[in-house]
Amino acid sequence: METDTVQGETADGAAARRREQRGWYFYDWACSVYSTSVLTVFLGPYLTSVAESAADADGFVHPLGVPVRAGSFFAYSVSASVILAIVVMPLAGARADRTGRGKPLLAAAAYLGAAATAGMFFLDGDRYLLGGLLLVVANASFAVAMALYNSYLPRIAPPEERDAVSSRGWAFGYAAGSLVLIVDLVLYTAHDSFGLTESEAVRVCLASAGLWWGVFTLVPLRRLRDRRAKGAAGTPGAPGAPDGSGPSVHGWRQLVTTLRDMRSRPLTLAFLLAYLVYNDGVQTVISQASVYGSQELGLDQSTLIVAVLLVQVLAVAGALAMGRLARAYGAKRTILGSLVAWTATIGAGYFLPAGSPVWFFVLAAGIGLVLGGSQALSRSLFSHLVPSGKEAEYFSAYEMSDRGMSWLGPLLFGLTYQLTGSYRDAIVSLVAFFVVGFVLLLRVPVRQAVRDAGNPVPERI
Repeated sequence: METDTVQGETADGAAARRREQRGWYFYDWACSVYSTSVLTVFLGPYLTSVAESAADADGFVHPLGVPVRAGSFFAYSVSASVILAIVVMPLAGARADRTGRGKPLLAAAAYLGAAATAGMFFLDGDRYLLGGLLLVVANASFAVAMALYNSYLPRIAPPEERDAVSSRGWAFGYAAGSLVLIVDLVLYTAHDSFGLTESEAVRVCLASAGLWWGVFTLVPLRRLRDRRAKGAAGTPGAPGAPDGSGPSVHGWRQLVTTLRDMRSRPLTLAFLLAYLVYNDGVQTVISQASVYGSQELGLDQSTLIVAVLLVQVLAVAGALAMGRLARAYGAKRTILGSLVAWTATIGAGYFLPAGSPVWFFVLAAGIGLVLGGSQALSRSLFSHLVPSGKEAEYFSAYEMSDRGMSWLGPLLFGLTYQLTGSYRDAIVSLVAFFVVGFVLLLRVPVRQAVRDAGNPVPERI
């Protein structure tokens, strides 16, 4: 009878695991349209234009009485969403690990985010505050759902499969983003033929991303299985079992326990710190590139859509190719190589001539080739460093700088623009994240980190 490396798994068990993995891929297919169409392409330039229409003569809006340059409002809203996510993610992660029931929490977060995204259809005129609120809710919900989704990776894939499974998940996501962007491009460029204004076409693209997210989330909710690891918090008699406290109180107590647990695994914490730094740069480039292209380089929305579509197509190939490189050279070395490429690419972005789509496409191609692989391999590498039974909690911390959830990068981008008035200065400031992240990751002995987490060490990592 066929077996594999998962503790005496039978052929039927292997087939069930592959079915669950395919279901897991589909959440990337569902939610990546939000990060691509909404966060990367349409919402940044559109919300900026809405804020500019509400700005005073000096170009400032005043949310809650605070003067904010209209061009910085989107970046600040992204940062605000992260603050909310940081509060909620540990509670959701602790509850998922304690009860062994992550799917209901995944469903709640995903559908709240999808609803907020669909509500962006009503973002018009000078309703910049509505746009900021919907962005905060959607982005925070996206982060919570992604933390819960990522926590399934070490449960559905044995160590030797995780690089490949994680890379396929990212590839699914980028494929979905590409497909929907093609439809968006047709709708946006031919909006007159559909009887829509340019603003209405953008709002339809935003809302349709929310509908896509909601519909395809049904697939992972049907196929993923909840299970409780032995010794996980919440198991009768296990440390951290429910003591009668309310869920919020218990969640924060569990967060404190998780942070203490991380301190007892300093190498896992060291990798997480490196990841939070370099991926903050990655996510800020993704979320602010369209603003840079439209505001600094003077490119139209159609050019931006084509550029992001190019990123999506090349990111699929890049994720799969870097997955193969990781099998030959190890995930850590491959990620380090990608950070060198990121540094060179963003440095070159500073010198792009305005009004030249060709060079912006070259920049997009460079980003696409390293984007998917660096993210997929980071996720799979971190999964080896997570102790059994604490997946959702640890991935809640990981998610604090995953897709759309960077906070320091957008804050630095927004502050740099607010102080200098130059998007070029703002974009080049992000190089620091890749340089510092490279140095921090280089110093992490990942094999020892895997052993310290109590997990088997893959042949190459």
